[in-house]
Amino acid sequence: MFWRHFTLVGCFSIGMLLLAGRVLYLHITQTEFLKRQGDVRSMSVESIPVHRGIIYDRNHEPLAVSTPVYSFWLDPTRTHLSQEEIKDIANLLPNVSVSGLTNKLVNSKSKYVLIRKYLTPFVVAQIKALDIRGLSFDRAYKRYYPAGETVAHVIGMTGNNSGMEGVELQFENTLKGLEGSKRVLKDRLGQTVKVLEHIKRPRSGNDVVLSVDLRLQFFAYRELKSAVDQSGAESGSLVMLDVESGRVLALVNQPSYNPNDRSRFEYSNVRNRTITDVYEPGSTVKPLAMVAALTSGKFDVNSKIDTSPGHLRIGTKLIPDPSNYGVLSVGQVLAKSSQVGISKIALKLDDRAVYDVYSRVGFGQQTGIELPGERSGSLTDRNIRSPLVRATLAYGYGLTVTPLQLAQAYLTLANGGIRKSVSILQSDQVIQGTRVFDETAVLNVTRMLREVATEKGTAPQARVAGYDIAGKTGTARMLNKSGGGYDDTRHVTFFAGMAPAVDPKIVVVVIVSDPHSKTVGGGSVAAPIFSRVVARALRILSVSPPVEAA
Repeated sequence: MFWRHFTLVGCFSIGMLLLAGRVLYLHITQTEFLKRQGDVRSMSVESIPVHRGIIYDRNHEPLAVSTPVYSFWLDPTRTHLSQEEIKDIANLLPNVSVSGLTNKLVNSKSKYVLIRKYLTPFVVAQIKALDIRGLSFDRAYKRYYPAGETVAHVIGMTGNNSGMEGVELQFENTLKGLEGSKRVLKDRLGQTVKVLEHIKRPRSGNDVVLSVDLRLQFFAYRELKSAVDQSGAESGSLVMLDVESGRVLALVNQPSYNPNDRSRFEYSNVRNRTITDVYEPGSTVKPLAMVAALTSGKFDVNSKIDTSPGHLRIGTKLIPDPSNYGVLSVGQVLAKSSQVGISKIALKLDDRAVYDVYSRVGFGQQTGIELPGERSGSLTDRNIRSPLVRATLAYGYGLTVTPLQLAQAYLTLANGGIRKSVSILQSDQVIQGTRVFDETAVLNVTRMLREVATEKGTAPQARVAGYDIAGKTGTARMLNKSGGGYDDTRHVTFFAGMAPAVDPKIVVVVIVSDPHSKTVGGGSVAAPIFSRVVARALRILSVSPPVEAA
């Protein structure tokens, strides 16, 4: 009996000695290994998220901000929730049911089950107040756009906190910042107990200030959207530039999209039509052809053009006017938008005269604006010796331009023949520009353009009460969708102009594509939009009416 007792005690003692010896052996020979294994189980390196820089308008109104949000998750292998706890949590989460949450936890074999993304700090505080152990929250940032679809084509959007479109993409390296990292100690439930050290310091993104004025952007967007909806048009674009600086004050498109709600927009509406869509500009380029005429020495402001009998035949092509205008001055050629008149002028100029003027204002070249996806349009001197090519080029066929390129061309006219680069960024730097046209010729053409917005011109609806404006209508046929010529039932309507006519402050270009209204001319579709937007813009910018017009 006693020998059994001593045998059991002896075996137990030997076992304890062996265990102690093993522990001592491991402590002496495997210290680093055991330490590493312990650290692996209790310590981890976590990233420190940073917020992207804020995008502001010229008045420092925020257009894109990063708001703190949380991802809510847990490890079902370590944390077991009661049905009552699941119910309490589900009641605090939007669009999460008790049964759905239960199924997610019961059926998952993963150690990471994401319960909900993008929770606000307020909701997270409510969940934490339940005092349930084992719940984990990862902090992140979500991009929010206060102006929504109004400025969407300028700002763009992000995906996974990286820029995808617009300014967000173009200035990704400026806005994104650099994440930091830290080493933390965790308990057996995976919750952080202590921050042991900061490995890499985070750096938040830098802010970007745009030249866009949100007040002007909002009103331009509202007017364009209303007009496109009412006319049943396919699309529309509007660009407003500051004459002195060349900077963008407003840039809008229809249709648009809301970057705050990705589930409800079509990706075809994401493209920025002001820089990606190209059009034959029609009669809006006739003022440039007139600059070529006045600088050639072959025409002056007193020159007369006989447009009788109301059409002109070049080879097999018949170029008509709406009616027989008879003898017109060069100013009346613009005011009446006479195809015959501008064609006869172009045919008396040197072969490359009109082409060279178009090239000098930037047609066929990108403007260089700080936005992704810009197209250069097309301008070619192929077959330039052909009379028909020269004539059609003078009234806006045979080349394509973007709305922004057309705005830059009118910016050159508004600056008296000085071409300036365009920019979306706010800056105090003065852009000097390069003189490309004779100032006298440009001023004479600008005076002619004042007649367009009168009862004798093609766009009396472009008038702005209290101010004189200078501009030009345009109506171009669209190409058949199937190719092979023009579709006489589909048009692109334009109005491009500057205000005030004397010492202009802004240039505005309006384009409405394929309107389905009773009249489809630029004077009846695009000109009224120009009038309403410019009237509001001049008042917002505190541009006083001239004394004689007040």
